[in-house]
Amino acid sequence: MNGDLAFGVFSIGTGSKSRGLTGQSSHGKRGMVSMSQSKAPHAAPLSEIRMDNFKRKINLLGSTGSIGTQTLDIVEERPENFEVEALAAGSNVEMLVEQAVKFDAKMVCVRDETKYSELKEALESAGWKGDVVAGEQGVVEAARYGDADVVVTGIVGCAGLLPTIAAIESGKDIALANKETLIAGGPVVVPLLKKHNVNMTPADSEHSAIFQCLQGRHDGTLLQKILLTASGGAFRDWKAEDLKNVTVQDALKHPNWDMGAKITIDSATLMNKGLEVIEAHYLFGVGYDDIEVVVHPQSIIHSMVEFGDTSVIGQLGWPDMRLPIVYALTWPYRLDMKYDRLDLVKLGSLTFREPDRKKYPALDLSYAAGMTYSLLLATPFASSAFPE
Repeated sequence: MNGDLAFGVFSIGTGSKSRGLTGQSSHGKRGMVSMSQSKAPHAAPLSEIRMDNFKRKINLLGSTGSIGTQTLDIVEERPENFEVEALAAGSNVEMLVEQAVKFDAKMVCVRDETKYSELKEALESAGWKGDVVAGEQGVVEAARYGDADVVVTGIVGCAGLLPTIAAIESGKDIALANKETLIAGGPVVVPLLKKHNVNMTPADSEHSAIFQCLQGRHDGTLLQKILLTASGGAFRDWKAEDLKNVTVQDALKHPNWDMGAKITIDSATLMNKGLEVIEAHYLFGVGYDDIEVVVHPQSIIHSMVEFGDTSVIGQLGWPDMRLPIVYALTWPYRLDMKYDRLDLVKLGSLTFREPDRKKYPALDLSYAAGMTYSLLLATPFASSAFPE
């Protein structure tokens, strides 16, 4: 791996002139793939691992949201493989208490400090014993709590940044479901991962797909570009001129995925996909010119990578968020999950189209924002290098 490309979480770059966290340009060379990010979470080789003995302890942030409840679905299905240490939620005390009792969590946090007394009393009435905390600092404490192996960051927005940093500094792996962590804090987070020898695995479908497509690639493999797929969201089949009549309920009707309200709304405008472009830049160290968004209405191919020899590898599966979550928790291994198997004959066909940038202006806005931020990062390095 050439040093001037090693600015992503997974040290993967392309030949774009976009600058990365090192402030060094990668122009003049096609990208080289290196899956050299710190360590695998388990030392034993694949041939020596028995998955019935595989066990990871989890701190779960955002436990009552979409990512959180689906993570707990996985824990419930595979209790022999996963154990909950800490749970943190926003304000849903009733559900949080149910989760704490059911999964025998050792710490519980409610971010809304006004709910602390209600939570504590409800837990005591349920016979639960453990640590109870609240507020933003409480979420940070939950992130770094105990001897958990991995922290699932299912918190929405920039509120996930400080807890993620705390978890990294305490040596815990990150199953990243909070894209704002890298969008807002990539220049801080990526060096911390390497400093503390911590893994960050993507727990959203698109970045998990890219990550999976890159498994088994040898150092020096030429990477041409990333093909980031998008369903098109709730307004995929609407005409641009009709968008002035949409309602909130229209925007919340995602055609394929079962997600939280914010990400569903962001998907309707492709704002979410634009943010995923920036996240892909930081995760994989790929220049923005080499990340292409393609609308794929069926949401079966979750993303693809193209290599220098023109081969394209994609990851396929039904639109089910449990799939990327479980891989983020078990990488580099795979558990046998009793989900519906993909049936291509039943599916019939897969289609693709170019995104309508008039209808989805947020997409170009995200590219511009990402490239501007990269330029701001690179400018101090360029200025200091000029006299030399």
